[in-house]
Amino acid sequence: MRERHFPDAGLAAQPEEEEDLFDYFYDEPESLPGTLIIEPGAQPSIIVLIDYNETNVSRVKLSRPEDCTPYLDSESVSWVDVLGLGSEDILKRLGKVFDLHPLLLEDVVNVPQRPKVEDYEDQLVIITQMVIPKPNGEGFWNEQVSLILGKHYLLTVQEEPQRDCFGPVRDRIRQNKGNVRKAGADYLAYALLDAVIDGYFPVLENYGERIEELEDEVVLKPTHRTLEKIYQLRRELLALRRAIWPQRDAINILIRDGSDLISPDVIIYLRDCYDHVVQLLDIVETYRELASGLTDVYLSSVSNRMNEVMKTLTVISSIFIPLTFIAGIYGMNFNTEASPWNMPELNWYWGYPACLALMSAIAGGLIYFFWRRGWFETFSSIKKD
Repeated sequence: MRERHFPDAGLAAQPEEEEDLFDYFYDEPESLPGTLIIEPGAQPSIIVLIDYNETNVSRVKLSRPEDCTPYLDSESVSWVDVLGLGSEDILKRLGKVFDLHPLLLEDVVNVPQRPKVEDYEDQLVIITQMVIPKPNGEGFWNEQVSLILGKHYLLTVQEEPQRDCFGPVRDRIRQNKGNVRKAGADYLAYALLDAVIDGYFPVLENYGERIEELEDEVVLKPTHRTLEKIYQLRRELLALRRAIWPQRDAINILIRDGSDLISPDVIIYLRDCYDHVVQLLDIVETYRELASGLTDVYLSSVSNRMNEVMKTLTVISSIFIPLTFIAGIYGMNFNTEASPWNMPELNWYWGYPACLALMSAIAGGLIYFFWRRGWFETFSSIKKD
């Protein structure tokens, strides 16, 4: 699975190394419509078929795309899951088997595309973005998932074979739990789409925890690295918003316009998906506002700490200014024989102790005055931080 998240990237990152988490695909200039672009390092395509009805279920790994043909017109529901986009020949043969429009096959293979819904007469195409949280909670993996819904089949195409969020759906099919084995291919498409949308919630939960940690860091120990973390967080939240927003529009199209391939009962379930997407958008917008506020808090915190440091330095300077003044006067050259006004204290027997006592009294008086004003309390709080 391609990793589009750089948790250590910050303000010092080179421009050519920075990549948007959902940097949507654009055709190369002068390329023909329907041109397939296989990314370097893409995993070879694997075809897994899950065929089921209310009483039976089978799961097989197909070696050829043509082996899907007998299942396309069967009364059972056939879920053809293609894992990996590295085999151009297999993908083109799949396009012939399922009679996919060349532009549709281009959207499926040339990733990532903007989430959308398109109706191709006897096929309904849903393109979405799936995210999976990383084990350490720092960031996420993402990949495009394409769903092509037919009358009795559902073709899904994923970028990578390593991981996805469809495990609970597979378990429900295998264990015959819920309504998935009792319904058609349209319900299966809803179940997978719902799994994709629900996969955003753990990711956003991790971001909520990161924002709380950053709030404490911004207030207590702000550093330049803190500002980089805030920048990276805002950038990732913006990428999530770019992925979720068009998915809301796509589901709204399914609910509003409908399709001959989607039953009215499934439309009701899609309304629940729409509510979840709206909830995700609300969370993302809230987190973006908090992240933007963290920048202001960071600047205010740094400014306050600077003011406290300047206050501390002012206190220290205020204590030593009169002492320096006295020491400067006594550092001058005097001749008491020329005039009695040339500092007669120089000839006093207790002149030196008296001078030290006077300086100590002045310093003590100033320290007491500043302590009564409460200036030393802020200084002690800085030391503890």
